[in-house]
Amino acid sequence: MTEEVANYGASTDAVILVGGRGTRLRPLTIGTPKPMLPTANYPFLQHLLARIQTAGITHVVMSTSFKAEVFEEYFGDGSELGLDIEYVVEETALGTGGGIRNVYDKLRHDTVMVFNGDVLSGMDLSGILDTHHRKDADVTMHLLNVADPRAFGCVPTDEEGRVLEFLEKTEDPPTNQINAGCYVFKREVIQTIPADRVVSVERETFPALLSDGHLVVGHVDNSYWRDMGRPDDFVRGSSDLVRGIAYSPLLDGRTGEAIVDESAGVAGGALLLSGTAIGRGSVIGAGCRIDGTVVFDGVTIEPGAVVNNSIIASGVHIGANAHIDNCVIGEGAQVGARCELQGGMRVFPGVVLPDAGVRFSSDA
Repeated sequence: MTEEVANYGASTDAVILVGGRGTRLRPLTIGTPKPMLPTANYPFLQHLLARIQTAGITHVVMSTSFKAEVFEEYFGDGSELGLDIEYVVEETALGTGGGIRNVYDKLRHDTVMVFNGDVLSGMDLSGILDTHHRKDADVTMHLLNVADPRAFGCVPTDEEGRVLEFLEKTEDPPTNQINAGCYVFKREVIQTIPADRVVSVERETFPALLSDGHLVVGHVDNSYWRDMGRPDDFVRGSSDLVRGIAYSPLLDGRTGEAIVDESAGVAGGALLLSGTAIGRGSVIGAGCRIDGTVVFDGVTIEPGAVVNNSIIASGVHIGANAHIDNCVIGEGAQVGARCELQGGMRVFPGVVLPDAGVRFSSDA
């Protein structure tokens, strides 16, 4: 089976949908597409590309839109990653189905694996491809078992794995299988999606395929899965990568309590805990406690500061003895000494908070 699965990868195109604006992560996404945000010290998308390459897939088509040039500037033709990457730019938003149809002319193979570019997943790519080919399916969907499916669209299947219907969010779901946002298509099916208009693959394409008698099957598992769209999920996802809870080939042999870029400086007595990531050229002062936090490049955190479950963007300066809990600090912002920020606060790029300028305590 291993040899067969490897062959499946070699004859599969990967399509990654990375056109979204990432508004829930603002201000981090004002100038950077969400899939390019540093996650465990690599652009988030690079973890997915590494898993695609590990599965034997080499041809990748990125469907881009917002800040499209950033992807090509960073990844180029993909050769340094062992990949062959091409780019297609959506001039106007086309939805999931429209985005998939829009890359049709770039496809080289009869099997096409589609990924949502803002999902962190531990799914077995080779296993999904194996299911697709064994069942000779027109479309294979990655389905995830979750404890509480009420917040998701549910996808019931029969004993053979055939998808029966697609259900919107409901208070009494008939199954705990949800659509995890990864699909394998026969190329000919993609050609049937209407071109040059908005198409929802979930609401339009898949129901139409079922009603027309096409074979849509589910590959069901309990793998790691997280939508990285909100700050708390982004922090948790990066932390899980650092700790090895979520797997990335980029971090083989380097997982643990923290990952620190070799160019960063961490003073003695500083504590880096719970999957913290420290980016290039960042400096962490003595006596700091950085817990479950993503620190981008070129950040300075002065001695005695405490930062929990937060995202600190590039070029930020955090003053001595500041306390930051569950916050997003935008690029180049300055947080003065002894400031206290908490409860989902977002500090936008370039904002300067003076020493003790924001406090929850009564003493300054």
